[in-house]
Amino acid sequence: MPKEIITPDRDAIIAEIDISAPPSRVFEALTNPALLLRWFNDASCPVKLWQMDARLGGSYCYETGKGTRMVNGVDEFTIHGEITEIDPPRLLVYTWIANWHRDKDMKTMVRWDLTPTESGTHVKVTHSGLAQEPEASADYSGGWTSVVEKLKQFTEGKI
Repeated sequence: MPKEIITPDRDAIIAEIDISAPPSRVFEALTNPALLLRWFNDASCPVKLWQMDARLGGSYCYETGKGTRMVNGVDEFTIHGEITEIDPPRLLVYTWIANWHRDKDMKTMVRWDLTPTESGTHVKVTHSGLAQEPEASADYSGGWTSVVEKLKQFTEGKI
């Protein structure tokens, strides 16, 4: 079961989960666009596009079609950014610029830490820089736990 922490200043949301798969498999699921299309998806906001150039300075883009979710009046979501740190298979950090934020140009940060365990991988994702986006931050609460749960199901071969 995923664990979620929201920092007292509401600037960061942290979701953690243990996955019975090696870090290399988890890292590939986070960086391979064909795999991202398969698991980083939801019927409430169906994915149209996942692009990922998983290298330092590389970019990524995620777009959905119209779904049933709405945040800040947006129901078709676009996220893009740049890879700022990468150390396969243990670390992936990228900027996160989202079209449903009040400030459409504001960069928040997403950091994936993958730690080997006896049974697989401990995954910790931290989304920070959210203090100025209270509506979006409220939406992310619970959202990242759903994402890591889907990552677990996918990498363990359950979806």
